[in-house]
Amino acid sequence: MSVLISMAAFAWVASITPGPVNIVALSSGAQFGFRASQRHVAGATLGFVLLLVLMGLGLHELLRLWPGLTQVVRLAGVAFLLFMAWKLAMDDGQLGAGKHGKAPSMFYGALMQWLNPKAWLACVAGMGAFVADGEARLVWQFAAIYLVVCYASVACWAYAGTYLRGYLSNARGLRWFNRAMALLLAMSAGYLLWS
Repeated sequence: MSVLISMAAFAWVASITPGPVNIVALSSGAQFGFRASQRHVAGATLGFVLLLVLMGLGLHELLRLWPGLTQVVRLAGVAFLLFMAWKLAMDDGQLGAGKHGKAPSMFYGALMQWLNPKAWLACVAGMGAFVADGEARLVWQFAAIYLVVCYASVACWAYAGTYLRGYLSNARGLRWFNRAMALLLAMSAGYLLWS
C-alpha cells in the first residue's frame, strides 16, 4: 500500500505545480469558465496518462536509442508554447465562449502534454522511480492513480481561473491577465531553450 501512496504523492506534486498546461487551464477558466475548460482538463489528463503508459511500456527505450528525438520534441514544445503565448497576448479580453472565441479543445490539451517537456520529465522520473523493471501491473496502477490526480490538479487550476473571473470582469483586466499568462508561457519556452 505504501508504494501506491508514494505514487499518488509523486503524481500530485508533478501535476499541481505550475507549468504550461496549468497556465492554459487557469487562463481558460478565467476567460471561459470552469465548465467550458473541462475539455482542456480532460484532454490534458488523457494525453498525459497515454504518454505515461507508453513510457512505462517501452517508449523510453526508443528515446535512448534515438536521442535526437528528444531534441525534436523539446523544440516542438518550445514552438508550441510560443504559439500559445502569442494567442494569449493577442486575445481581446472578451469574456465568454460566444462569438469571441472558444475554450481550448480536448485535442489541444492532449497535444500540449505531448509537447510539454515537464510532462516528459514527469513520465521518465515517475516510471524510473516506481516501475523501473517495466512490470505491466505497476504501469497500469500508476496510470490509474495519475488519471485521478492529474485530472484533479488541472481542474484546480481551471477552477482558480474561474474564481479570478469575478475580478477580471472587464476586457481591460482580462487582457492584462492574458498578457501576464502569455509572458509566463514565453518565459517557460525561453527556459527550455537555454536549459
